[in-house]
Amino acid sequence: MVDFLPVAVGGDIGVYALLRAFHEQYGSRSLVLSSVATRAMTDSTFITNVVTPGIDEPETLVAALEKVAAEHPGARLLLLTNADWYVRAIIEHRERLEKHYLIPFCTLDVLDVVSSKEAFAEVCAELDIPTPRTVAVDVADLTARGGRSLVAGLEVDLEFPVVAKPSSSAEYHYISFPGKKKIHHVETRAELDELLGHLVDAGYTGTFLVQEFIPGDETQMRSLTAYRDSNGEITLLATGRVLLEEHTPGTLGIPAAILTEPYEDAMEAASRFLDRVGYLGFANFDYKWDSRTGRHVYFEMNPRIGRNNYYVTAAGANPARVLVEDQVHGNRIEPVRATGEVLYTVVPVKLLMRYILEPGLRSRLKGVVKRKGVVHPLRYRGDGGLKRRLVIELMTANFWRKYKQYYPEATETGY
Repeated sequence: MVDFLPVAVGGDIGVYALLRAFHEQYGSRSLVLSSVATRAMTDSTFITNVVTPGIDEPETLVAALEKVAAEHPGARLLLLTNADWYVRAIIEHRERLEKHYLIPFCTLDVLDVVSSKEAFAEVCAELDIPTPRTVAVDVADLTARGGRSLVAGLEVDLEFPVVAKPSSSAEYHYISFPGKKKIHHVETRAELDELLGHLVDAGYTGTFLVQEFIPGDETQMRSLTAYRDSNGEITLLATGRVLLEEHTPGTLGIPAAILTEPYEDAMEAASRFLDRVGYLGFANFDYKWDSRTGRHVYFEMNPRIGRNNYYVTAAGANPARVLVEDQVHGNRIEPVRATGEVLYTVVPVKLLMRYILEPGLRSRLKGVVKRKGVVHPLRYRGDGGLKRRLVIELMTANFWRKYKQYYPEATETGY
């Protein structure tokens, strides 16, 4: 019998994928709080979606979670999320929430290290883990000293194109400006100056990072997912080769397709990092193969399981199990690795193949497709009936019709 109830915050595809893992492993029902009704949860038979406007505000979120707890007296509630800003809100209000919930997240001081890309790079340097060359721009200081008038004078000792992104995704979530993207690929210095000017005008108070571009197309990107338990043991590791990233402004850089592959060097590096900072919970690392050095270069660690987490479950390492054994049952288990070869994709395979230019990789993918090794997190026969399946298929088709302008033809140097 299931003796716990997963309660998740956020209604995105990553939350659904994680709750699907719980349902596959335990047959458990789950509850999701989201600010709006989301299609990922539509007509689910094992997820109850509670629409709660305003939960981006921490006090509203905590009050809503306390209300859920009051409605489930005596239940063992396991609190989950897959968004940086919700992770921070939960950790900052741990004292109130842990009266009702099991909270599988790190401490606030550890969160401050891992969620800052600057602090992440400092720990990596200490451990001899490669990171990109970076120029950090303190936007609050820039604003205080004169704002836009000082932007053109900033020294940026990097070759263009460059990559520009916030040091903290949680801070960045709360601002808006023209052309805002999760990650900005900047071709010229003039584009960079315009971007920094928008950040000044928007009142952004965090640090913005300008980084060297590591050459290679998106098939050189990698993803790693880990879980480090309350005993300090890393009980889950999974790695994969990114084949295509999402290109829409709000999801730019998030893997849309992953081929599971073992990267032992990455598992070793991530393990050393997590042990060094004393981490607890799920972690997701983004890194890239650098053909110039023959090494992986690490960009960031997300303090959550990641939007694309179903590649882990599909490859044979159910993340729900390692979490429940640790947090609910208090058991020590043998570490697991995702060893199966699967193609995780949220885009049609025919579309994906347009972007795979390497003959050997194309051949491998055709083999995976032939043996029916393709998985999509929302296509789950264990959930819903015909109506839900139609909604999911229409959602997928409509998405690519709406956003096809963001997916140009592939070239030898990139997309």
